[in-house]
Amino acid sequence: MQILKCLFKFIGNVIKFINTYFKTFVFLFIVFLIFMSNSTSKSSFANLERIDLKGEIFDSSKVLERIINAKNNDNIKGVLFVIDSPGGSFAPSMELALAIKNLKEKKPVIVYASGTMASGSYLAGASANKILANPASFIGSIGVIMQGIDISELANTLGIKEQSLQAGEFKSAGTFTRAWTIEEKKYLQNLINQSYDLFTGFVAKERDLNLDKKDAWANARVFLAKEAKDLKLIDELSDYESAKKELEHLAGIKNPIWKEEDKLDKFLEKLSVESSSFISKTLSNTLKGINLNTF
Repeated sequence: MQILKCLFKFIGNVIKFINTYFKTFVFLFIVFLIFMSNSTSKSSFANLERIDLKGEIFDSSKVLERIINAKNNDNIKGVLFVIDSPGGSFAPSMELALAIKNLKEKKPVIVYASGTMASGSYLAGASANKILANPASFIGSIGVIMQGIDISELANTLGIKEQSLQAGEFKSAGTFTRAWTIEEKKYLQNLINQSYDLFTGFVAKERDLNLDKKDAWANARVFLAKEAKDLKLIDELSDYESAKKELEHLAGIKNPIWKEEDKLDKFLEKLSVESSSFISKTLSNTLKGINLNTF
């Protein structure tokens, strides 16, 4: 009975909230639509765009789509690619690298490393016209790694046995259910070596570096921005405003209008967070009257 009373109380609070704030939400939504129309109008005249690459790279589709759209938008005369990422998966990082390379063929691209530009994120921005970096940023980590665990002893303890059927000697190479064989390690190491050669070869070509001296600027080392500049991994130490000015100069833009983020997505995301917060708070207050006991 107590649970039912709390449930009805919760529903009542939600209805009360809707009745109290519905008109406010409608008003704010109308204001938002007016603001959106002005913002959209401004964005339609934008001639420069900022694209961000943040966090680990596993799915590059959203950033990739923005790069391609910027390339195909004749109104956009240049792109500032702001990177703060430790890297991630090799394939999506290469997708971004090739997209930036293609973008640069049509319009100037400036990379600004705001915090970390390492591993896959360094690969992603290596083709830019210039790479500028916050003096405290970490640059490099040009390397490839494959990791795995061996849970065979745990499985044995729990009485779990693996069984599988396969066609192809190396189909289960990299499995975590047993230790890797010598042949599998050789095969996987060769795969990693090829990936590393592809990585370093791409960077050397795009940054005009000596591939024979890759142990100095690659080898999975991470450098502070000043040392990265000395190794020619970046072009200049900078700050965000200076990076914007550099792109404006390179693109020949005297009256810069920067493309803004999608306001509708930001509004809906904020609305969702606030609604979730209200429901969570209401539910918490409702459940205060229930005593939870452990036996």
